[in-house]
Amino acid sequence: MTITVIGTGLIGGSLAIDLRETGFGSRFIGVDSSEQNALDALKNGIVDEIMTLENAAEQSDLIILSIPVDAARKNLAKILDLAPPKTVVTDMGSTKNGICSENRSHPKRSAFVASHPIAGTEFSGPKAAIRRLFAGKKTIICEKELSSDFALTRVEEMFKALEMDIIYMQPDTHDMHLAFVSHISHISSFALGKTVLNIEKDEKSIFDIAGSGFSSTVRLAKSSPETWLPIFMQNSENISFALNNYIEQLQKFKACIDLGEADKLKQMMSEANEIGRIIDVK
Repeated sequence: MTITVIGTGLIGGSLAIDLRETGFGSRFIGVDSSEQNALDALKNGIVDEIMTLENAAEQSDLIILSIPVDAARKNLAKILDLAPPKTVVTDMGSTKNGICSENRSHPKRSAFVASHPIAGTEFSGPKAAIRRLFAGKKTIICEKELSSDFALTRVEEMFKALEMDIIYMQPDTHDMHLAFVSHISHISSFALGKTVLNIEKDEKSIFDIAGSGFSSTVRLAKSSPETWLPIFMQNSENISFALNNYIEQLQKFKACIDLGEADKLKQMMSEANEIGRIIDVK
């Protein structure tokens, strides 16, 4: 199978590495707007060759769209127009409502599978691509009823080859859930990073005393703004709702500390511990 990866960074590159190793794909074509990323992907053996979108599309059995969500939303229709019959197109974006609603009436909508693997790191670019990034993780497929059986099966088989568990969801539900379990985490990390940098000007002191708790909490602040800005913009309504709830909780913690309400503060922390029953927090 010939697979074209549009966007050869962390997600696209890691996909190509694992899909090659599993034998799911035999030939990998890279398409990237960054000449440096394209060269790095080729040099590191992530892809076999670099092509223009037009040349790659006509040779592909599967096209994986792994670029920022605003670019994916803008370019999906063009990619579907270029794709030959029996070529399947899927995206990896962290927001789904925009790309789905904008392309729902496309004549070749059935060739598209809207998906989102829940995996990643704070790093970006082809050099950040790693083996088995997706193994044991979950992936979400949206609007499966609008994809053809052929397209859906191909993408499901891809995720199974990556050893991922598949969840089916509608785009609006996906975006609401992701605002709470992913997008707000990145905003919190960016905000904490800015807070500490604004208050503590001596960077060496931060480095010397930062413990594992701070490092793990602020890790996401190293994430690429080019990736996360369009996510925040496309999912702004859900993120704003999530932030209002989060800020309310922060204000309650602050009030307890300001008023010395130790028992109430302990109760709030104990209630927060219950998250361990729902998700395996490490």
